[in-house]
Amino acid sequence: MNRTSFVSQVLAVTSKDLRIEWRSKEIVYTTLFLALLIELVFAFAFISGDDTAVSPGVTAGILWVSILFSGTVALGRTFDRERENESIRSLLMSPIPRAAIYLGKLLSTVTLMALVELAVVVLSALLFNADIGLHVSLLALLLVLGTIGFSAAGVVLSAALLRAHSRDTLLASLLYPIVVPIFLAGAQGTAQLLDPALPDTSGTVFWTQFLVATDVVFIAVGLWAFEPVVTGE
Repeated sequence: MNRTSFVSQVLAVTSKDLRIEWRSKEIVYTTLFLALLIELVFAFAFISGDDTAVSPGVTAGILWVSILFSGTVALGRTFDRERENESIRSLLMSPIPRAAIYLGKLLSTVTLMALVELAVVVLSALLFNADIGLHVSLLALLLVLGTIGFSAAGVVLSAALLRAHSRDTLLASLLYPIVVPIFLAGAQGTAQLLDPALPDTSGTVFWTQFLVATDVVFIAVGLWAFEPVVTGE
């Protein structure tokens, strides 16, 4: 199989999921509502009266916690449509490699989460007076890399729990310990970037490089584990 054919298969799986989501908007609306609700709850908890000053570390932590919990909801719905009427069998019987299915699911999940993160970042800037305009490109890179690593692990676990009862609870319990390094790196890099006194771009670059290395490991493990997990072999 040539590279062009493999890429087209990955994009076919991605476009299928995105077209279905465009019609229903179930995942986007659910994750967006949860993420914004978490932001508002933390805003009421940390901001009192006229005091709207929140430290960069707190702002970064709230941002990444919102992404963590809302992203778990999105991952929990990744294979829901394939689970109905056992259509997962049709997908697995299609003449495309399992790696293309995994990467297609990964790409669609990252795309949907990125749409939610855009709204969450804007709301964080408004609620916590975070200056995101100075280094918006570095912040976007941190978010994208963190989302890729988070989704790379989550898609495999979502496939493993496809037929499990209480899979949403199990997904969170299994996923959170695995993605702790990703969210620690993302929160640290974001906090250093949002420091109004002295933004530490060199520190952010270090955490960005850490996320790149982590993403490579997570995707490699995901490609290796996806087929035996989804087929039950």
